[in-house]
Amino acid sequence: MLCTVNKIEGANVFVTTSSGAQGSITLSEIAAGRIRNLRQYVTVNKKIVCKVLRTNPLQLSLRRVTSGERQEVLDAYKQERNFLAVLKATTKSPEKILEKIKASYDLQDFLDQAREDPKLLEKVTTKTEAVKIAETWKDKSSKKKKVKQEISLTSTAPEGVNDLKDILETKEAQVNYLGSSRFEISIEAEDFKTANTQLQTILETIKKKAEKKHAQLEIKEK
Repeated sequence: MLCTVNKIEGANVFVTTSSGAQGSITLSEIAAGRIRNLRQYVTVNKKIVCKVLRTNPLQLSLRRVTSGERQEVLDAYKQERNFLAVLKATTKSPEKILEKIKASYDLQDFLDQAREDPKLLEKVTTKTEAVKIAETWKDKSSKKKKVKQEISLTSTAPEGVNDLKDILETKEAQVNYLGSSRFEISIEAEDFKTANTQLQTILETIKKKAEKKHAQLEIKEK
């Protein structure tokens, strides 16, 4: 679930979930291993993706969330923000319409269905506003979505440079060198979900190549 950091006190991080509930994260659930500087992982007002460990009281974990789970939640958040921006540009009561959708549907399912059948929007607003939403949303959605992932890749083998080139060779994504053995893998697609799926496939291929050539790969947390 998506949370916002409220405050940091000692070894505890206090957050508010997207539904408004208050929860906490202990130091051991921030990241694996020793943490020298807690604020490298969390800062006040930062949005983070957490996993529920206990509901009463609400205790959460940051380190148990996989990169795929994190990206899925963040993509859903971006999609909601983008749709709200469309509602603000085309309707009189954007927040009210969004809440009406959430009360009756899973938001992501509704948005996916509405893309295929824009008339579904008429169930939550007037026909005139539904047409405006569909037209504006179509224009906004036509732009390709980009996702990226930073990795660290090193090799101590005699042919290490050539090994790294082979490991990172791909026609499906763009690879940029950031310096100090760090690289950025980026890919564009019609929507965030597709882009993220393709990115995860590419990262898995890179991981297998790195293992085969005994190279050291680290996928950086976002």
